[in-house]
Amino acid sequence: MVPRASLPAMSIADENLPPPLDLVSAQALIAAVQSEAAARRLALRVPPPEPTTCCGRGCNGCVWEGWLAAVAYWRDEARLLLA
Repeated sequence: MVPRASLPAMSIADENLPPPLDLVSAQALIAAVQSEAAARRLALRVPPPEPTTCCGRGCNGCVWEGWLAAVAYWRDEARLLLA
């Protein structure tokens, strides 16, 4: 299972923004990106859906790890559109 530590608030335009590390920080990142896009009246693709198949045993290559990587990629694509 992914630990739940939060990231400090940063602008999504910051190229040095680290990838989300947990569910809470990823959800906050998605909300911030969507809010900024809405404020600029830009349409983004839908963010990756949260996994529903985690067994909770902390597997190497957990579905949460893949999801967090997908969220980081989604954020990077959004950053290009918002630039």
